[in-house]
Amino acid sequence: MTSWPADKVERRKVADLIPYARNSRTHSEEQVSQIAASIKEWGWTVPVLIEADGGLIAGHGRILAAQKLGIDEVPCMIAEGWSEAQKRAYIIADNKLALNSAWDDDFLKIEMQELDGLGFDLELTGFSVDEMTALFDEPDFAPGTEDEQGKLDELAPKMVTCPHCTEKWDLREHGQG
Repeated sequence: MTSWPADKVERRKVADLIPYARNSRTHSEEQVSQIAASIKEWGWTVPVLIEADGGLIAGHGRILAAQKLGIDEVPCMIAEGWSEAQKRAYIIADNKLALNSAWDDDFLKIEMQELDGLGFDLELTGFSVDEMTALFDEPDFAPGTEDEQGKLDELAPKMVTCPHCTEKWDLREHGQG
């Protein structure tokens, strides 16, 4: 059996965990609220990753959500045997590697539609209303009616009024439109 650097889960007090001061990943209040809503819906599903002394390596957003929810203890995995460089690099890699994936929009649309049909609150998935609208609203490539498009073979008149005599004329008729 393979032994992993972070192979055991234990609970630690949130107050004893130390966020990495130079964490380059930021968490907006909106995102922390989304994480908190996720924890309320599904419980705590992913342990945070820490050093033996409680230094936080991965899970800063989850810890902020735990604080928001008043959670005193959280599941933690302790990364053992890592160099300082490995810990610092993992703090970046943990966030960036997830961003490097993409969505299969066809499958995503099917899943979201079925969840919606089941009455599930789609906002718990983390997608904004604008993102869901873009996913569900298909562009309409059907040709428009003549009323919608105007008569494309006819130019609209370009009427001007003389400021001196107030006479009106169409610039197109004088080769200027």
